[in-house]
Formats: sequence, structure tokens, C-alpha cells
Amino acid sequence: MRAVIYGGPRDITLGERPDPKLQNPSDAIVRVLLGCVCGSDLWYYRGESPHALGPIGHEFIGIVDEVGADVRSVSKGDLVIAPFTFCDGTCANCLAGWPSNCLNGGSFGNHGVDGGQGEAVRVPFADATLVGVPGDGHSDEMLASLLALSDVMCTGHHAAVSGGVKQGHTVAVVGDGAVGLCAVIAAKRLGAERIISLSRNPARQALAKEFGATDVIPERGDDATERIMEMTQGIGVDAALECVGTGPSMETAFSIARVGSVVGAVGAPHDVVVPINTVIFRNVGLRGGVAPVRRYIPELLGDVLEGRINPGRVFDYVTDLDHIADAYQAMDERRAVKTLLRVGM
Repeated sequence: MRAVIYGGPRDITLGERPDPKLQNPSDAIVRVLLGCVCGSDLWYYRGESPHALGPIGHEFIGIVDEVGADVRSVSKGDLVIAPFTFCDGTCANCLAGWPSNCLNGGSFGNHGVDGGQGEAVRVPFADATLVGVPGDGHSDEMLASLLALSDVMCTGHHAAVSGGVKQGHTVAVVGDGAVGLCAVIAAKRLGAERIISLSRNPARQALAKEFGATDVIPERGDDATERIMEMTQGIGVDAALECVGTGPSMETAFSIARVGSVVGAVGAPHDVVVPINTVIFRNVGLRGGVAPVRRYIPELLGDVLEGRINPGRVFDYVTDLDHIADAYQAMDERRAVKTLLRVGM
């Protein structure tokens, strides 16, 4: 089969991989319809995070082609969403609600499993991992939003949940990438009354407003802190959602969080220092991390199918496997928020 191969920093090519085969009775083979490039893939692409050489990509939806003897929840021909990690559903971490930290799981594109940027994937623990999508004849727009549930929408939701967003809250979202934009959707869905998006990009500013941002500010660093403190009468926001993973973004999130609030952080951390004095003396907490996507998909799926949320709008660059280098470059150069890959359509 054709699949994207990571050969090291700036080395992304389309190559050949063996067709996946069932290895265990709990496996399923999924033919990929749509995949995408994640912001975390850019860390590998830029050489700023390690990644094993070989297949890459952890977000996809597809059609079940084959199931092992023990699989009961999905069948051949089903449309399914694959969360970006596979999980057994039975270990202590899964039972506690943290399937992305499964003791026996792993991420697609790693751990001996092919990536979602390819034509087919073997999915371990198919019953616990895959989520079937009811109905058929879904539009391209709907399929894009279903794809967003494999990671980015659930990760934005995790930022909001971790930050304790509630009805009537004032929320700030630090980061205008796909995760940050989905965090805007999540904050609105959870009832936030005022949502401040930090963005300098006109296209992303417009999308943030479409998703529910009431205010968009272009300032960065100390200027952003000063502006938001002015907007909140010197109190700060009820929840600061950190969706980048850099030192400056985390610093900003803590600086605008009101006393007693929680920073919901989901950006993959790079050179981040948690300001412990703020934590202790202003009682500002920190929660977040790798999103438990498999837990969140069923909760969000109904809203997507009913059209109440449309996270697929974050895909503003569409291409195919033959143009995978363009897919990465468009995001690396910030010409795209997030690239969608048409694989089996």
C-alpha cells in the first residue's frame, strides 16, 4: 500500500508499506478515507521532537475492511473514527477514564502500527478503540468534522474541560492553530459567556469569531497580559486555555488567569517552565495533557452529526497523498491551519 514515510527532519515522502494484516483476534483492518497532518507532526518535521523513522500520522477515519474473530462492536463496511491512540479498554488507566494513557496501547504511526497518512491501518483492540458512525451518505463537510474528532476537536475540548470552563465564564484561548480554534468551539459549547482568542492572523481571527469568540486580540506577551487585564477589570479570566506548548504561551496563560482558576494546557511542551510562584501565591492550578480522545468522541459525536458544532472548518487546505510534501509545507509556513488528506475518496 501507499503510505507517508518519515525519513527524518524535513524528509517526508510517499512510499510503499506492506499491506496490514490481522495479527490478533482483537484487530481490525481499516481502509483510510481521510487523514490529516497534525500540529504535533510539525514538531517531528522540524526536528524539534523525536519520531521513529517510518510511517507517520495518527488521525484518520475510514471503512472497516476486515475484523478479527473476537471483534464485536464494528463490522466490515462500517464507517469508523479512530482516536489518535489505540487502547485495550480494560487496564487500570482505561477504566479510570484515561484511554490515551493505556498501559497496553500506543499511538498510530508508532509502536509497530502504521500511520493514518496511508491507505490502510491495522487497529489493535478494535472494540475498545474504534467508534462507529451511524448513518451513511455523509457530506464531505460532515466527514471533515468526523475526522476532527480523531484528535483536534477532542484535544480542544480537553483544554476547556481541564480549565474548568462553565456557564457564564470568561475564557481566553492562547493559540490560534487548529487546537486553539477547537478550544473556542469547546468553550462556547460548555457555556462560556465571553471568549477571548489571541490571534494575529486575519483568516484565523475570522474563524475564531465564527466558532464563538466574542473578542479577538492580536497582542502577544506582556502586551497581551495588559490588554486582557484591562478587559477584565484587573481580575483575569476564569479559565486560560494553553493550546501551543511553548514557553511564552504558557507564561501568557498563567499571567492572565484569575486567582483560583485553572490553566487548561494541551500544547505539546517545548521549553516550558511552569511559574510555581503563580501556582502557589495566586492559587492558579494547571491541568491538561494528552487528551483522552476515546472517552470524548461519543460525547461530541452527536453534536457533530446534528450540526451543532462544525470543527471540520479548521481544515483549510485539502490535498492527497501524492502531494504530501505540500501538505506539511503549507502548515509549516502557516499558509494553512490544518491540512486534510483525501486518501480513499
